Amino acid sequence: MSKKLLLKDAHIEGIRTYDVYRRQGGYEAVEKALKMTPQEVVEEVKTSGLRGRGGAGFPTGLKWSFLAKPEGIPSYLVVNADESEPGTFKDRYLMEFIPHLLIEGMIISSFALNSKTAYIYIRGEYSWIPDILERAIDEAKAAGFLGKNILGTGYDLEIYVHRGAGAYICGEETALLESLEGKRGNPRLKPPFPAVKGLWESPTVVNNVETIAAVVPIINMTGAEYAKIGVGKSTGTKLISACGNINKPGVYEIDMTITVEEFIYSDEYCGGIPNGKRLKACIPGGSSVPIVPANLLLRTLNGEPRYMNYESLADGGFISGTMMGSGGFIVLDEDQCVVKHTLTLAHFYMHESCGQCTPCREGTGWMWRILTKIENGTGTMADIDLLWDVQRKIEGNTICPLGDAAAWPVAAAIRHFRDEFEWHIDNPEAQVRNYGLANYADPIPVPAV
Repeated sequence: MSKKLLLKDAHIEGIRTYDVYRRQGGYEAVEKALKMTPQEVVEEVKTSGLRGRGGAGFPTGLKWSFLAKPEGIPSYLVVNADESEPGTFKDRYLMEFIPHLLIEGMIISSFALNSKTAYIYIRGEYSWIPDILERAIDEAKAAGFLGKNILGTGYDLEIYVHRGAGAYICGEETALLESLEGKRGNPRLKPPFPAVKGLWESPTVVNNVETIAAVVPIINMTGAEYAKIGVGKSTGTKLISACGNINKPGVYEIDMTITVEEFIYSDEYCGGIPNGKRLKACIPGGSSVPIVPANLLLRTLNGEPRYMNYESLADGGFISGTMMGSGGFIVLDEDQCVVKHTLTLAHFYMHESCGQCTPCREGTGWMWRILTKIENGTGTMADIDLLWDVQRKIEGNTICPLGDAAAWPVAAAIRHFRDEFEWHIDNPEAQVRNYGLANYADPIPVPAV
């Protein structure tokens, strides 16, 4: 049974309200933090080893320590709630069912950053959640945890909810800041980084919902105790959005010491694959991370079990590994068509490209068109090589990571499932366009490096 820090009270009726949340120990971390200095709070987060839970996995305390502190210039905390990565819905769960956990984390984090104004930038499709967040903000303010002179400490803080218009690109922190300022959500060139010139050219920290929520248990239990959970640099707990061909889709909190096999097949988590089907592949961290076949998902190249943590999933690099990413765990059974799924993702990234960078603007369209040909039975073997060439010319050549996010799924699909692409080309008249698991050796062979 994994230790729960963020979801431990999720089952309690009325936990969405201030009164119930407070009875469960809510806002005690704020009371504790406000008796510390801002630097002491930052040091606790550093000690905890907390890494950004939005996908990049950068150490949170270190990121906070980069914040510039020019005299007379305000600083800002911005919570990235633009959870638009296909396969990811954990932040929605936190905001919808335990909103005060996020608010409490924002108060502590803002105090640590000496920020008196904080924003929640939430994706437009989460149309019902801003009302929940604003109600929680009003309740916290009425109880004296927001506004002027919080708990008599002299610290002031206001939190605002900003609704996005529904653009995946605004999940990138600088595009988010542009949108928050009322401009088109195009990513900015870096440097300068937001920690130096962010919102309205002022020092700004952008963290996602889960990251900020995790600050609450860190302060309650101390950073040193938090760091004891997990393994190595993968400390604390992690929320996973599990979906696809599994018996129990949902949001799970893990401590990153369990194996991928246990996560998929144990009754505590995903509960296995429906109808006794075999596992074909998985996208472990949201749509932008490399897809991996079953054998590499459950074992590394050295035959060691894969664990649900940053280091183990990445073991072997992009040749045989993948990424924890945003925790969007998408399981594919033996009946799923990799080419069709790759086409679906390519269409998404083509649609969501802001168009600022030529490789992304043009390359995502090229990849979608080539994949459409292959899926429709009109492709050629040369198209596979062309597709590989196009994704290589996108990766690493754009201002923001959307180009990489579009290229990596295509590269991994060809690397691990080239036979499937070739089968689509050799069988243009096939009624069922699926090169099933029965066509692979069992288990799927490790690709040549």
